[in-house]
Amino acid sequence: MKIGHIAVWSKDIEHMRQFYETFFLARAGERYENVTRGFASYFLSFPDSTVRLELMQQPTVTQKLAETPLGWAHLAISVGDEATVNALTEKLAEAGYVIIGEPRWTGDGYYESVVSDPEGNWVEITI
Repeated sequence: MKIGHIAVWSKDIEHMRQFYETFFLARAGERYENVTRGFASYFLSFPDSTVRLELMQQPTVTQKLAETPLGWAHLAISVGDEATVNALTEKLAEAGYVIIGEPRWTGDGYYESVVSDPEGNWVEITI
């Protein structure tokens, strides 16, 4: 068994797509649209990973998400080594993204930082 993809509702999938393409080297497939439902999505693929991220947008759904629902806490993306975690975190900070957690070794042995994506979802950058 394996995870095929993880999906996230988004207010602006174009901005989110650009964020993940720019900073995490994601490649977006073609934009899918269902005009009847007002639904649009992209599947993003990441280097060296079989798990994809689906960005979904539908006004009738995102309007209902005024309160933060319980669910996924963060998306963790492994970038390979400590130096890359540091460099990417610095690049994101310079681009104006909110750094939730500066690069550090955690008590359970992980090296990571945490950044907020354009819509406030936490992305953990780890080795």
